[in-house]
Amino acid sequence: MNPLIRKLEHFARLSPGDRTILTRAAAERVRKFSPRVDISREGDRPKDVHLILSGWACRYKQLEDGRRQIVSFFLPGDMCDLNIFILKEMDHSIGTISDVTIADLPREFFDEIGAGYPRIATALWWETLVNAAIQREWTMNLGQRTASERMAHLLCEIFFRLRLAGLTDEQSCEFPLTQADLAEATGLSKVHVNRTLQELRAAKLIVLKGKTLSVPSLERLMDTGLFNANYLHMEHEGSQLDANE
Repeated sequence: MNPLIRKLEHFARLSPGDRTILTRAAAERVRKFSPRVDISREGDRPKDVHLILSGWACRYKQLEDGRRQIVSFFLPGDMCDLNIFILKEMDHSIGTISDVTIADLPREFFDEIGAGYPRIATALWWETLVNAAIQREWTMNLGQRTASERMAHLLCEIFFRLRLAGLTDEQSCEFPLTQADLAEATGLSKVHVNRTLQELRAAKLIVLKGKTLSVPSLERLMDTGLFNANYLHMEHEGSQLDANE
């Protein structure tokens, strides 16, 4: 199933017509990007919403001396800034981490959704609220959690989000992030990231091989990261609504 559809159906039950228009949108205006390039840059004039079809990307801010802070990750099924049309220019950059395929969604698509597809509109509102909740958790991560808690929490979040989109294989998932990426996302030095990952490995909380992350016991990793998945709102009652009502 299209990862966007799978994710949105956790927020509202979609009709066949809803799925058709989302499938159509994901097949039009498709672009491919190599790893470690920008999809859009700070200062650009935004024109479309980018839907991640495959691969991983990130939102980041960068200082003039090159120091960079990753402020969120985009996974398959994610839309980059639903309300981007109101901005005169981008105030952040979006860059790829792996090979990425996106679909550019124009303003007209969202006008069509708003006019005739209320279930999709409801689901997109929920996604916006979840994204805001994720940013709050990232702020808590940077301000209050220890290095081990911070790393474990981030790994739990990524695993849950991938599972929501149907992109995990039991205890494992794709994991193209480097230690430099993790440092820029957690506010830790690369040396500290390396040490923290070694601690999580030694405790048999994670296994990292190549570009695959395995989590032998998700419950133990959640305990280590003080992770509560409630902010992801994965079981919202909207998923039980009848699309024909």
